Amino acid sequence: MKLNYDKKSKDPTYFIQKGYRNGKKTTTKNIARIGKHSELLKITDDPLAYAREQVAKYNEEEKKNNRVSMEVTIDFNEKIKISNDLVSSSTNRNIGYFFLQQLYHQLDIRSFFKNATAGSKITFDPTLVNRFLTFSRILEPDSKLGTLQHLDQYYEQPAFGYVHILRTMDIMQEHYDDYISHLYEKSCSIVKRNTSVCYYDCTNYYFEIESQDEDYVDEVTGETIKGLRKYGPSKQHQPAPLVEMGLFMDGDGIPLSMCITSGSDNEQTTAIPLEKQLTKMFNGKKFIYCADAGLGSLNIRNFNSMGGRAFIVTQSIKKMSGTLQEAVFNDYDYRLLSSDEKISIKAMKEFDKNDPDNKKLYTDKAYKIIPVDKAFDLGFYEEKTLKDGRKRKVKSKAVVKQKIIITFSRKMMEYQRFIRNRQIERARKLLKDLDPETYKKGPHDITRFIKRVSSAKSGEAVTDSYEIDQSVIDEEEKYDGYYAVATNLDDPAKEIIRISSQRYKIEDCFRVMKTNFSARPVFHQKRERIIAHFMICYTALLIYRLLEKKLDQQGTHFTVENIVETLNNMEVANIGDMCYMSTYTCSQVCTALNAAFGLGLDRKYYQPKELNKKLKKILG
Repeated sequence: MKLNYDKKSKDPTYFIQKGYRNGKKTTTKNIARIGKHSELLKITDDPLAYAREQVAKYNEEEKKNNRVSMEVTIDFNEKIKISNDLVSSSTNRNIGYFFLQQLYHQLDIRSFFKNATAGSKITFDPTLVNRFLTFSRILEPDSKLGTLQHLDQYYEQPAFGYVHILRTMDIMQEHYDDYISHLYEKSCSIVKRNTSVCYYDCTNYYFEIESQDEDYVDEVTGETIKGLRKYGPSKQHQPAPLVEMGLFMDGDGIPLSMCITSGSDNEQTTAIPLEKQLTKMFNGKKFIYCADAGLGSLNIRNFNSMGGRAFIVTQSIKKMSGTLQEAVFNDYDYRLLSSDEKISIKAMKEFDKNDPDNKKLYTDKAYKIIPVDKAFDLGFYEEKTLKDGRKRKVKSKAVVKQKIIITFSRKMMEYQRFIRNRQIERARKLLKDLDPETYKKGPHDITRFIKRVSSAKSGEAVTDSYEIDQSVIDEEEKYDGYYAVATNLDDPAKEIIRISSQRYKIEDCFRVMKTNFSARPVFHQKRERIIAHFMICYTALLIYRLLEKKLDQQGTHFTVENIVETLNNMEVANIGDMCYMSTYTCSQVCTALNAAFGLGLDRKYYQPKELNKKLKKILG
């Protein structure tokens, strides 16, 4: 702050003047009136010296307390500045993204783009583009064009064009493997990655188009390239072309790697290629592969029986052989998971759950281990000599050593029967108004409980009637409460079940991307841009999970909705370019974020230079 007065005036008025830099704009404001020269003569012989002393006091107060008193004149007749914009926009600026900014900078994505564009003559900053595409995916998910049109909501006021977005996406896709590896490597310096167990799962994303992509032949190599958007199986039964995402995450729910493949591909074919890339990223470090039954084929189990790896995959009891099912349902060798005491399934089903002494037993599980080895086709033949001396070629096979851990839960049994009973009631209601012309039996919906009964008297036409099929209900009830896991580990059953139970976290990753980050539906057309879109979504998920991990380390945990809403609400209003005033309130999430990141974004007022200094510190 400095003294401001008209040096040519005979009776000047002294003011305390402060300079402000708001982005690229620099301005000065008179923040306090000291008085006229003639007025100050009544209290001092040297008004100029007195005025300079007042300025020095203001500077000292600001230095010590970071507090300045100022006079602000408000003209209620002043009108807002006229603009040619079609729609009025908010002048508030978001600073909540500063927390995301810190994590993005720690991932050092700038160095990735620097290496990726070395030698090129690009005239824009792809890091800037990717940065705000990622932040927008978390805070305000929108199309790329929609994101571009709302960049003015951020404090930094970034400026780039739509063509720069497309070019950045092309660069990302061209360096796909390097980008994913870079994110993993740098994330290890932010939090300790728990990679002893790697969870894998797949999901589909649909496209609002009427036809799938055609296969085409590469003009240079002559190779047939399969179209990316293809019709395939969908849990939501979407009648639209799909792409498939395979995702690996670590034990803390933080993503490790991903792949994007055609929607018609068998998901089991995606696991091993991506796992090989993961092994390179880990530099050969051993880990346990954990997945559900759909991604636990014999081929995948065999791959994870080598190189020091191991596997834990769920096993469908219904698809077991008769011999194994017999071993599951015979009531021998079961033990309590908590204490390893002997228990029978009959006892688990019949104890009084309302007895306080049985409270722990109700939440406990019974288990048994069934040793089982499966022959695996090695893919080549060996010569075998028969008893009569003749020789013939037979398939060479090896054995995958594994065991199956069967568990039974009384609590789960009752839950499954509760759900089924509700479905049966719906099926009974459906019977009252069932139209035989439109009736189609489905394997998973309530119509599976309905059967058609045909009958006819001698000489009369056959008539059809419908009723509840009790045999289907009895068959399903047989499996209630049972659960199976296959593994080649020798660890205690309790630990293996615990590891397998964490698979829900990867489903949560998909939920966050699809629901909170609006990764679907996808409107891009080109293969390269589609892949780059999911790379941006993956980056957003990684940054969000790292933020969540930092909060967990502080002993706090919040939902995705709580965190994103708080970050979105953390806006500041520009007060005449002199300062920014917070328009958000303090909250548990806000307090926890400031404690975890130390950015001090919990004040009522901020000087532009303070926010600029925070940004400069983050960006280095």
